[in-house]
Amino acid sequence: MHLLWLLLPLSAVAATDVNDTLLWGPYRPNLYFGLRPRIPQSLMTGLVWFGAQDYQSISKARHACDQGDGITNYTWTEYDTREGGVQVINDGPNNVKITTEFLKVAGGDHGGSWAARIKGKPINPDVPSHPSLIFYFGLEGLGGIDMDTDEDENGLEGEIKFSGSTPELDDFTIRIVDGPDNKHVTEGKHAQKFEDRIGKTHFLGQPVSQGGIWQAKELLLQNIIKRAQEILVPYKDVAAGPPDPSFVLQLPDEVYTSSNLYAVQKSFDGEFQFDVFFESASSKQKLSSAILDQGIPALVASYGKRFQSAFPFPSDYPAAKRDSLEGFSKAITSNLVGGVGYFYGTSIVNRKFSYEWDEDDEAQPSDDGETGAKLTEPKALLTATPSRSFFPRGFYWDEGFHLLHIGAWDNDFSLAILKDWIDLIDDDGWVAREQILGEEARSKVPAEFQTQVPNYANPPTLTMAVTAFIARVKKVAESSGPSDQDLGMGFGMGAAQERLSKPAQHGAGSQYLESPELARAFLQSIYAPLKRHYDWFRRTQRGQIKQYARVARSRTEGYRWRGRSEQHVLTSGMDDYPRGPPHAGELHLDLISWMAFFTGTMKEIAEFVGETEDATSFGEIEQAILNNIDDLHWSEEQQMYCDANVDQEDESYHVCHQGYLSMFPLFLGLLPSSSPHLGPMLDVLRDPDQLWSPYGLRSLSASHPLFGKDENYWKGPVWVQMNYLALRSLYKNYAAEPGPYQARAQEIYQQLRKNIVDNVYKEYERTGYVWEQYDALTGQGLRSHPFTGWTSLVTLSECLFGSTAALRLMHTL
Repeated sequence: MHLLWLLLPLSAVAATDVNDTLLWGPYRPNLYFGLRPRIPQSLMTGLVWFGAQDYQSISKARHACDQGDGITNYTWTEYDTREGGVQVINDGPNNVKITTEFLKVAGGDHGGSWAARIKGKPINPDVPSHPSLIFYFGLEGLGGIDMDTDEDENGLEGEIKFSGSTPELDDFTIRIVDGPDNKHVTEGKHAQKFEDRIGKTHFLGQPVSQGGIWQAKELLLQNIIKRAQEILVPYKDVAAGPPDPSFVLQLPDEVYTSSNLYAVQKSFDGEFQFDVFFESASSKQKLSSAILDQGIPALVASYGKRFQSAFPFPSDYPAAKRDSLEGFSKAITSNLVGGVGYFYGTSIVNRKFSYEWDEDDEAQPSDDGETGAKLTEPKALLTATPSRSFFPRGFYWDEGFHLLHIGAWDNDFSLAILKDWIDLIDDDGWVAREQILGEEARSKVPAEFQTQVPNYANPPTLTMAVTAFIARVKKVAESSGPSDQDLGMGFGMGAAQERLSKPAQHGAGSQYLESPELARAFLQSIYAPLKRHYDWFRRTQRGQIKQYARVARSRTEGYRWRGRSEQHVLTSGMDDYPRGPPHAGELHLDLISWMAFFTGTMKEIAEFVGETEDATSFGEIEQAILNNIDDLHWSEEQQMYCDANVDQEDESYHVCHQGYLSMFPLFLGLLPSSSPHLGPMLDVLRDPDQLWSPYGLRSLSASHPLFGKDENYWKGPVWVQMNYLALRSLYKNYAAEPGPYQARAQEIYQQLRKNIVDNVYKEYERTGYVWEQYDALTGQGLRSHPFTGWTSLVTLSECLFGSTAALRLMHTL
């Protein structure tokens, strides 16, 4: 009974305010462990550590995730958006395995409380492990924070307590409590000189200017190094050498007036543990180590059960392999969700930049007197991040893929993220393709990539998240049976509360899936800005058809990416994929395909919310775009879909490069199952000399002269999200629907699914990470890691796309 009472605040999601369970999180994913609330200027925490076995290790202190740190691996083994999670960090160079446990405790009126446990042990028990850990918390904006525990110039023993208050969080306390069996370095050079400080917790309180908390690591290390330099002066010429670093590399045990950054430092010898408790005064619940002792095992157990229900493994996986694959899938799902960040700050926007082939284009912004790059007003964004180490910020075209996975796990959390992105759409209908909000985010981005331009687009993948949400609503409604309610969506919307509460339907309990009215209200809330965004695409990315005597059934539906350079089309997402030379008359196959998908999404939303005239209009546009994909982009000679360009005689011609680009109509399911073009495309997919590899589909044909050349970013390597699009389309369309190519599509689907899952898993086992892309010839992971953004889609490929027999069941994403 006691355990049930203990965990009740964690699981009663549907009965509590969402703010209680989603306000706090590890929303600083750029850090190995950093907590904050979804409040623009508020409390932020972080963890810094270094090895105190020598004096050099402090120069390599860990804080922000960095591939250069040489961390063996770090992963959230479990992370639930509502309850918390467990992260394991194997720091090989410092011989310490650190586990961070985070538990949310809902209650009160200000977002609830939380508890965190930081514990560790040597990776190799035969080698010294002397980790020194600093846990800090800083406050920005209105409010204040003070250390309640009496200061001592030699450090502190026992529990350490702080109290603070902000307008949003109200009153709160923070307590740091040691574990029962911690050991400290007590022997070493000159130990007797430092006996008053050995084994104690050291601290610092310091005022930091507004916007500077993110630089806490540098400020803290400066204090440690300054103090160490002063202490080491008398030992400069001592024959025995300097004292043991554990006695010297310590915070100075000082608190300055008006401090808004506080840090506590604990140094250990071998295994250790300490707990941090944040208690909201309004919750009136005193936290203790018992809540972590009992709550974390219960969280891990409940996470495992819910994961099996939300992502059931198909029967065609061997039982011996299923357990290890499930652990892998849990980890990459947890890393995706644990990699969601909350960002707040300004962006850099240049409304006047253009390349010469765009200068006379109608898509240019109106003349408002602005010139050069400008800082915008600060904005907030909750977003998943592609890579905690390399891309810890929001990317528009990545996010749609992220939300497919997150939505299958926690529908309402995915909608919170989606709504934040929709809120970024400005009055013209534009949203920046990279969201680099604030100085901390900009510190990770080269200067040449920081400025955003308002006539630059990116693949509108957020529409995939919208269609996935609508599909979940329809699936739950259909399973609930007929109803008297009919909201004009073509199906009954009964309550069926008992069935809707099952996690297999949609992950965590969902107020939007349980209530058709809320689902419709959400879609109505995003319809106008999304329509404005759609109109912006059609206005600013429109291409030229009639100017170059192109023959097409529609004289308006052609599109090209603005903002391309000679060698790159960054706006397309496929940066260095081969294209023709830049020209104002070129037309891009991938963009017109995305516009067909976008239009279909708008039609579906319009039907859902009862905008029947709009739905009819979208349907007509969609058909016109589909017609023009064939009319403008199919090359009968090459038997493939291609870009179109204009030569020196102003004649239109096809630019054909076999690879992901040529497959877009198939990837997005735009072709009917009876299309005569489908057969040649499936042949190319399955050809080992072109796209097919044992590791997934290559981005560029192996027979292409540019395969693997130059930058080699999109000129061969295997990308998981593109393979996912292929699998999803084959599964839902061509392998499931009767047609002349159904058997061929089923065979390709089954083998491709196995290839992509097996290789990502193999490389995870070999390296400890999932990767941004995979080598087209060897399958080895390449570039950024961990890349638990869209690479985590292998979980959906494993679990939600079933065997051939299950194709007939048509799992809907």
